[in-house]
Amino acid sequence: MLVSEGGGSAGPELAPSPWAVGGGSWQLFPPAVCKSCIVKFLQTSKYCPLCSTKIHETQPLLNLKLDRVMQDIVYKLVPGLQESEERRIREFYQSRGLERGTQASQEDPASDRVGLPYTTFDHSRAHYYRFDEHVMLCLEKQSSSGKEKSKHVLQQKYVRCSVRAQIRHLRRVLCCRLELALQYVQILFDNEVLPDHLTLKQLWLTRWFGKPAPLHLNYSVKEKRR
Repeated sequence: MLVSEGGGSAGPELAPSPWAVGGGSWQLFPPAVCKSCIVKFLQTSKYCPLCSTKIHETQPLLNLKLDRVMQDIVYKLVPGLQESEERRIREFYQSRGLERGTQASQEDPASDRVGLPYTTFDHSRAHYYRFDEHVMLCLEKQSSSGKEKSKHVLQQKYVRCSVRAQIRHLRRVLCCRLELALQYVQILFDNEVLPDHLTLKQLWLTRWFGKPAPLHLNYSVKEKRR
């Protein structure tokens, strides 16, 4: 399990479901269980239902992720299941008088208040990254002096990527572009080193709210010891 802060007794046992449409699991923890069951379980317990490991107390859902591979496999194995799920989703919205769009207008795309592109949510395409919201970034090397000023400068500093991307992903891309090891590259915002687990949407909402695109970030390169 990815996060652990000590041992303890668990709540009632939660068995993995035979299949789980929209199932979920903790990162690096293979068994997939129903997402709704995990969320309800964590409302009353802060221990893993399978191994009794203590979960993050203040953010128990931090490392919970959708098992989209499992969902895709189940849709292919069970005839008519995806159509049934789509019908239930439509009935849910209709019973509550809500509108559910399936495709954003290409001629006049709407955008939300923080500058992120707004797209209506389509469950049938939700597990494809290419349908995610996107963030525009400007990556520039942190200012330096002397001989190092012109070294490790990106030729193309503008990047567009998914809001689900994390700082760790940007670092890896930079390392590939600059041909450096991961430990020599850091991503910074306003001279503050950003943590690897921070997503770009979290960064945009907390540091760039209401400002126009692109989001400006800097990167620093540590020199190798000789």
